[in-house]
Amino acid sequence: MTRDRDAAGRARQARPRDALGRPLPYGAAGVEPVSEEPLPAMESLEFARRLVAEGRPFAAHEVLEARWKACPGEERDLWQGLAQLCVGLTHTARGNSVGGVRLLKRGAAHLNAYRASGGPAYGLNLAEIVTNAHSGEPKDLKW
Repeated sequence: MTRDRDAAGRARQARPRDALGRPLPYGAAGVEPVSEEPLPAMESLEFARRLVAEGRPFAAHEVLEARWKACPGEERDLWQGLAQLCVGLTHTARGNSVGGVRLLKRGAAHLNAYRASGGPAYGLNLAEIVTNAHSGEPKDLKW
């Protein structure tokens, strides 16, 4: 089986995806993919918030993951935690509540670690986000 590749030869998924990131058959109409290029911190947050509001937590995860992989080392727990929250929302929306809760808790743990480090929160109320992630009502996750 051959893998989809970009012009530089890197593996890239060319199949269209639905709003929750599930692959669709080649040629099907899917949602617009997000760029894999990292955005500045505030742009990453604003874009990810918009995607979650539009019912696209998987795409929000991809935006946050790009930031996580490019951010300064001391901010990794913040961006990884937020990305995992979005994956938790994705699993929950797909009907996998066990996996969703597991990832929400994992994301909250990263955010707690980041909070303890005293790094910049970029206007986020990390304590509230962690509380909402542990609430058992991921649809109420506010950030």
